[in-house]
Amino acid sequence: MTPAEEAAAHWYGRIVRLLRDRENQVLELATPQGRAALRLHRAGYQSAAAIRSELWWCAELARAGLPVPAALPARDGALLVPLSDGRHASVIAWMDGEALGEASRPDARPLAQVLDLYHALGSLLARVHRVTDGLTLPVDFTRPRWDREGLVGDDPLWGRFWDHPAATPDQRGTLIRARDALRERLTGVIGLIHADILRENVLVNGRSVSLIDFDDSGFGYRLLDLGTALVQTVQHPEHPQLRDALMAGYGTTDTAMVEAFTLARSLASVGWTMPRLAPGDPIHQSHIARALYCAARVLG
Repeated sequence: MTPAEEAAAHWYGRIVRLLRDRENQVLELATPQGRAALRLHRAGYQSAAAIRSELWWCAELARAGLPVPAALPARDGALLVPLSDGRHASVIAWMDGEALGEASRPDARPLAQVLDLYHALGSLLARVHRVTDGLTLPVDFTRPRWDREGLVGDDPLWGRFWDHPAATPDQRGTLIRARDALRERLTGVIGLIHADILRENVLVNGRSVSLIDFDDSGFGYRLLDLGTALVQTVQHPEHPQLRDALMAGYGTTDTAMVEAFTLARSLASVGWTMPRLAPGDPIHQSHIARALYCAARVLG
């Protein structure tokens, strides 16, 4: 029996297909109640306590009527199940919709439609943050911190991006200057955020959007959610329009800070690649190039 089959049995489920294999393996699951998403959490990435905290938060957001997936209990009532290979498994409700986009691919939708969707995404993020502020967190609630230290401190959450082995000495110098500038500039409200608003984590249904994949969620600057939502399109010609639509939906006019958080996310993504991708993977260079592009925009 594979780990996925072992996990599926806890929900009386049957594996249908692999959906994603990044930090976690995500598989479509057929259960007696219908379609669901099975997550096999990568060992050592998030603690069991942190995963339970994520599941609690998503359940509260779903209970408040927000379009996010709530966890489904296993046959023994648990939301998180330990597996024999050392990983944990959880199952979340199926969310219908088509991804807003994918990394490195231009959007095939008409620009006017995309702008409407980015406005809707900004509005949804504002609702998520507003509802979250009204919650009383459990005493054992724990999640990573996407604050100044977590983004540009001496030991960021996703690694010392300025030490990337694929970066040239000049590129490293620019990454360090960007890091130091953000240490001085980053400011704003800190609270629970999704922290991974990439286009593949935003599902589109007509003119409405929903959010999936809260695996990287944590305590961080609220505008980091906006900056992250823009990092995949920052080099596209329509970026200013997407940014303005997103900001209008969210209700902020702080363009400089949103751009600073786009830079912060681009730097973090450079660090993300180091332990996860093979040395020759072209994503190393593309992420470094994107970070340098963002640095030039923000630092001048």
